[in-house]
Amino acid sequence: MGNFSSGPAAPAAAVVEEPEEAAPAAQEKTLFTLTLKSFETASKPKIIKEIKNMLGLSLVDSKKFVESAPKMMKEGVPKEEGEKIVEAMKGLGGVVSLD
Repeated sequence: MGNFSSGPAAPAAAVVEEPEEAAPAAQEKTLFTLTLKSFETASKPKIIKEIKNMLGLSLVDSKKFVESAPKMMKEGVPKEEGEKIVEAMKGLGGVVSLD
C-alpha cells in the first residue's frame, strides 16, 4: 500500500513547481518594442528628422514611415534605451509606446 500513496503525491508536487517557474519569467522582460503611435501635426518635420537619424532611413523613407503611424520603430530595445527614446520623441511632440 505504501507504493499507492507515494505515487499520487509526486505528480502533485510537479504541478505546484511549474507555476512558480513561469511567474518570474513573465516579470523579467528586458527587451521591448518601440512603436510610433501618433504625433502633433506641427511637429511632423522634427519627428521625421529624428526618425531619419534614429533608424538610418532616407528623408523620403522617414517621411513615409512617420505618415504611416502607428508603426513599429525598433524591436529588442533595452528598457533604459527605450525610455530615453520615448522621452526624446515626447519632447518633439510624438507619442511612442514601449511594449
